[in-house]
Amino acid sequence: MTDMHSVLKKQKDYFIKNGAPSYELRIDRLNRMKDIVLKNKNKIVDALNEDFGVRSKNQSMVTDVYSIIPDIEYTKKNLKKWMKVDKRKPSFPFGLLGAKAEVRHEPVGTVGMISPWNFPVNLTFAPLSAVFAAGNQVMHKPSEYTENTANLLKEMCDSAYDEEEFATILGGPEIGAEFSSLHFDHLLYTGSGNVGKLIMKAASENLVPVTLELGGKSPVIIGDGADLTTTAKRVMMGKTMNAGQICLAPDYILVKDSKEQDVVDELKAATAEYYPDIKHNPDYTSIINQKHYDRINGLVDDAKAKGANVEEINPANEDFSQQEAYKIPPTLVRNVNDDMEIMHEEIFGPVLPIKTYQDINETTEYVNSKDRPLGLYYFGQNKAEEDKILNNTTSGGVTVNDVVGHIQVSDLPFGGVGPSGIGRYKGYEGFLNFSNARAISKQVGSRFDKLFDAIRPPYKGDIEKVLKQIAK
Repeated sequence: MTDMHSVLKKQKDYFIKNGAPSYELRIDRLNRMKDIVLKNKNKIVDALNEDFGVRSKNQSMVTDVYSIIPDIEYTKKNLKKWMKVDKRKPSFPFGLLGAKAEVRHEPVGTVGMISPWNFPVNLTFAPLSAVFAAGNQVMHKPSEYTENTANLLKEMCDSAYDEEEFATILGGPEIGAEFSSLHFDHLLYTGSGNVGKLIMKAASENLVPVTLELGGKSPVIIGDGADLTTTAKRVMMGKTMNAGQICLAPDYILVKDSKEQDVVDELKAATAEYYPDIKHNPDYTSIINQKHYDRINGLVDDAKAKGANVEEINPANEDFSQQEAYKIPPTLVRNVNDDMEIMHEEIFGPVLPIKTYQDINETTEYVNSKDRPLGLYYFGQNKAEEDKILNNTTSGGVTVNDVVGHIQVSDLPFGGVGPSGIGRYKGYEGFLNFSNARAISKQVGSRFDKLFDAIRPPYKGDIEKVLKQIAK
């Protein structure tokens, strides 16, 4: 077993000895990341499939291989600009006399990174682009739920990076708890809010700053003039990808009561088009394990017991009571209310509650009555309605007329707000997030030193008069 304490000391000693890495070294680290992802793409796909029981290999090639490359390339293209010293204005009147001010974005040092099981490769390397761009070293703890993928990640990264640059720590919850208590210079965690609280508490013991990506209940608001066929296709694409095991998956729909049945019909049609059969379809992903399978089914059972209408989308009328994997067919839950657990807990599966409204203002009131979500999705063609929703809600990010889309834009920051997360990664904001904005002031030379006599002891005359002049 790797001694994580000695690895951390080794990384910190390396940083103290060598200082911030050059632009060239940062680019080299990014290039090595790209190389190992592409070189091992088939191994990645196979490992994910083995860990999930059934994980769409086509989807894995999209989400955990090729979706990583644009972020790396975007970072490489902009890194030199991001690293430039940021010139600032010194206080009056000293700037006129040669004083200077600047901000240098320097590495924080060693970043601890705890990645999740749902997209274990993507959610390792996507934030790593920003971490490496900022010049940091990394210690990584992948999820034990995806054991084969975790072992492959270690093999890949050990082959490409020295331990002083990037080290992988394998293990279960006990190792994770010890890992989160290390004296990192920054700690990034992606996962559930409940565990996020424990991570933040552990980090606080050493005053380690954290970035937390926690998910939540991301709403879909179907508004005026939305093309319902297109809307349904895009919603169900996001909801069935990875069987809904996505932090940004649409968690519930808000639709006008007069359009509910039309939306339901379109959702069913879109799903049947994507998956004419499900049980033995290699492109329909399984729930990760028995625990999560039981949890999701428990949410559905609770809703049904409290009066919800549950409509399973099962185009081939297959029997899921006995199966080799843990597949749950796409399921719509109608006639929901807030007494149901499904309207409070993040679903993280292919189950989609539908709640109706009569007036669009009800949607913002409902969204605002909940924790602030990681994503918010509006479908419609009414600009005034769109602006009303965006101006009267808060979320980590927004995609208009699609779901999940904002995380795919390399130039946009990604993260949550409040209970859905703290901090940002991706793009320039990610670079800033993992940097120390070091303020540097260069004072005027000694020939002007007597100017300071007016504010030095022993104080003479009316010092407030001098201060008022400076403060203009």
